[in-house]
Amino acid sequence: MLWLYYALVKKGAFLLITINSFGCVVETVYISMYLAYASKDSRKSAMKLFVAMNVVIFSFILILTHFMLKSSIRVPVIGWICVSISVSVFAAPLNIMARVVRTKSVEFMPFNLSFFLTLSAVMWFSCGLFIKDLCVALPNVLGFILGMLQMILYAVYRHSERATAMDEKKLPEQTKNIVVLGTLSASEVHPVALDIQHADKQPVAADSNECPV
Repeated sequence: MLWLYYALVKKGAFLLITINSFGCVVETVYISMYLAYASKDSRKSAMKLFVAMNVVIFSFILILTHFMLKSSIRVPVIGWICVSISVSVFAAPLNIMARVVRTKSVEFMPFNLSFFLTLSAVMWFSCGLFIKDLCVALPNVLGFILGMLQMILYAVYRHSERATAMDEKKLPEQTKNIVVLGTLSASEVHPVALDIQHADKQPVAADSNECPV
C-alpha cells in the first residue's frame, strides 16, 4: 500500500501503480484465505498485525506526509519510507536462512521462491535505474544479495535433506529385521530345551533296563 501511495504521488509511475495494485489484490486474497483457515489464536494475532500495519501505521504516514509536509519534499520522504519498509521485508528471510543452517535442511526454503525473489530484485533494480529512481533501485540490491545467498544455501544443503530422508526410510527396515531375528532366536530355544530333556531321559531309561540284569 505504501508503494501504491508513492506511485500515486509521484508523476509518471504507471508501472508502479499497476504492479502494486495487482499486489494489493493478491495479498488481500491471501490474507483472507489465511484468516478463513487459521486457528483462533493465529487469526487474532494476524488481525492485530494487519490492523497495526495497514490501518494505524499507514494512516499515520498518510496524514503526516499529506498534511504536514510540503509538496516539494513529499515524494522523497514517502520514497525513503518505502525503502525502509522494503528492506525489512527483504530481511525477513534471514530467519529462514538461519534455520536452514541450523537444521541442515531446505524444507522451509523452496528453491522456486528464492529464484523468483532474485529475478524480481534484478528486474526492479533495472527498472529503477531506467527511470532514475533510487528509491526503487536501492532496496532491490539487498533483495538480490539475499536471494543469491538463499540459492547458495539450497545448493549446499539439498543433499543433506535427501540423506536424512534415506536414513529415516532405512530405520523401519532395520527395526523390522531386528524383530524378525529376535523372533527366530526365541523360537530356536525351545527345541534345544526339549532335546536336552529327551537326552536326560535316555540314560534314565537305560539304567532302569540294566538294573534287573
